[in-house]
This record gives sequence, C-alpha cells and structure tokens, in this order.
Amino acid sequence: MNKRTDLALEHFPDENISEKVHINKRKGVFSITEIILDDDSYIETLGKGKGRYVTLEGQDLTVFSDDYENMIKEIAKEIRNFIPEGDILVSGLGNSDITPDALGPSVASKILATRHLEKELENETDCLLKSLRRVSSFASGVLGQTGIETAEIIRALCREIKPAGIIAVDALACSDVRRLGTTIQISDTGISPGSGVANARKELSEKLLGIPVIAIGVPTVVDMYTIVRNFTDSEPYDIPNMMVTSREIDRLIEHSAQLISMGINLALQPSLTPDDIKALF
Repeated sequence: MNKRTDLALEHFPDENISEKVHINKRKGVFSITEIILDDDSYIETLGKGKGRYVTLEGQDLTVFSDDYENMIKEIAKEIRNFIPEGDILVSGLGNSDITPDALGPSVASKILATRHLEKELENETDCLLKSLRRVSSFASGVLGQTGIETAEIIRALCREIKPAGIIAVDALACSDVRRLGTTIQISDTGISPGSGVANARKELSEKLLGIPVIAIGVPTVVDMYTIVRNFTDSEPYDIPNMMVTSREIDRLIEHSAQLISMGINLALQPSLTPDDIKALF
C-alpha cells in the first residue's frame, strides 16, 4: 500500500535521495523546505512531476500567532516567486459544504478581486485602486455539485478572461499527523482536485491550460490506513478505511484561509500593506 499524501516533503525526506532531486532548507518565521525535481521520473510512482515544491512548516494554524503579520509576509514572498506578470485567476477548489474540503472556497471569498475596477474607475484621475494588478476570483465547486469537471470550468473561464496564470487553492492530505494543519505547500506543477482522498479528477496544469498553475494547499485530512501503519508498523487490511481530520477543523479552515488569502493578496498587490488589504474588505 502506497503512502497517501499530497506533500512532496513526505515523499522526499532524504536530501540524498537522488541526483534528480534537489532539496534546500531555510529558516524564517516558518521552516521552509524547497524541493526541485529535474524531470518526471517520479510521476508514475509518487505522482510528483518535474517542478518546484515549497513547504512551509510552522505552528498550529488553528490559532493566531503573535507573528501573524510576518507569517503573511513570508507566505506572500514565497508565492511571489511563482507567479508570472499579468492578470491572475485565483480558483478555490473543493466543496464548501464539507468542512475539511472548504479551504479553497473560503480562500476564494477573501481574495481582492480587481479585474473589474479598471473600467469602473476609468473616469478617476488619482485612484490607488487603478494601479492594482488585475485579479479574478472563482470557487468552482465539485463535480457532484455542478456535474462539470473543475478543469472543464476553469479551461472555459480561461478562454474568456485570458489570465497569465492561475493560483489554485485546495485542501490536501498528509501522512504524518504532525503536519495536519501546520503545513502549507506551494508548487508550480498544478493540482489534481480530490487526489488526496483517492477521488482524483482531471488535473489543472500548465500542460492542460497553457499557462502557469500555482497550487497552494494545507493538509486537512489523514488517511486512517496511513495512521495505523505509522503507529503499528503493520498493514491494516482488516479495518475499513476512512479519512481523519482535526477536532478543530472549523477553526483550522477559518484561520488558514485567512492566512493564505492575505498572503495571496499581498503577493499579487505588493504596493499594499496587510492593513490596506483588510481595509478594502
């Protein structure tokens, strides 16, 4: 049975694993691990293709930290290293009716959407908002709600609004319970909605959409088989499998969505401060 996790860090914990895997670590408000895969050697076995994965590990995201503003700035700095110039579409993936899967929609609702402002403010001569990057925000729902694959919705949306890149936010699965609600992953390899709970849909990637897709997520669930295997070192074939989440999942979604949305907003609009962004909502 394979390890079920969306985190590259849990697949590549050893810095000497391969000459095709490059691991760099640095310290800030978060403990940051950057993993770069040179090719697609691991895509069949681990589901991780060529690209860059940055993992930020810190304290429990269910509580607000005294370093909250510095955390926002550090997340924004890491995101800014991924995003291209031009218009950006922020897509919140997941089901808002299921709390562990509600991270994406919750983040999308807190994104500073500015694409419409250029036209609305065309007669204003001195307005800070006119200088902001054009950003769109959208929560796509899931196949069971819409009857449409998320990738199909976003591909149609991209044909219409023509963004330069996409930021896709989704809840993730991890294999180490210590990373549940304490970790943020950012990557440039796209994302397969539902993959963490073995319900993978069509992927969102640069290959499919023709533009960069930056995936951001927080682990909100752990596979029960993985928990049993980690603690007992045996294969739990005789028990039913399930996905396990934190008892503080409501607070985790609320706080992590606030943190990530502020990081995205600050990354996309570097001329603003966290206080400016709060004042615009």
